[in-house]
Amino acid sequence: MHAETLPAVSTAQPDVKLSGDVFGALINLSGRRRFTSQRVVLYSVLASLGHDGADKTARDTLAAFRDAHVTLVQGKQGLPGIFCQQLRDAYFGTMRGDQIIRDFIALAESTLDAIGTTSRRAPALLDELVRSATPLLTVLNALTLVYEEQSKRHALLQRRQMQELMGDIKTIARQARMVAFNAQVVAARAGDVGREFAVVASTMTNVTGEIDALVQTALEGSLAY
Repeated sequence: MHAETLPAVSTAQPDVKLSGDVFGALINLSGRRRFTSQRVVLYSVLASLGHDGADKTARDTLAAFRDAHVTLVQGKQGLPGIFCQQLRDAYFGTMRGDQIIRDFIALAESTLDAIGTTSRRAPALLDELVRSATPLLTVLNALTLVYEEQSKRHALLQRRQMQELMGDIKTIARQARMVAFNAQVVAARAGDVGREFAVVASTMTNVTGEIDALVQTALEGSLAY
């Protein structure tokens, strides 16, 4: 059995930036493969029973399943393809996710072709397709779990980076506040000559206070998230 309907695997697209929206799309697309794989099997069975439109529905669903897999592996439509070692292991390591999916697609195509031509092989192929549905679903569930884990890891990394950035801003604001305080002292000693300088130093103190408040709000928000 050969899966020649899918293009050869290429590298992930390096220009795609990972984000919460991208991970949401990846998880959704991976999750939909579970539904479409079962739908392919169901409508293949219905096609074998002669239901009108079942063959077309099965083929259309299989095309959607194939396209989702190619998108997730190779990347397109703003999605990155395989972007980490965990996914590469899941698709091409011991789980053999890519090969199992390709074999399912090839088997489904052969089954539908056999049903369409009333081939003697149709019952045996359909039986094999039905039996492959459960182990395939296990693989698809595992692959979706990898995407979910990577999404959580990415979100945690983003929170840490934000907290580090806010910490740096807070340090700078504290240093600026010290400079403003020293400037106010100097301005006070200068009397009337330093009055305008004192106003500037006071404004700078207020600004650093506002920065502290904004930083604290951002930090609390990132922790709550």
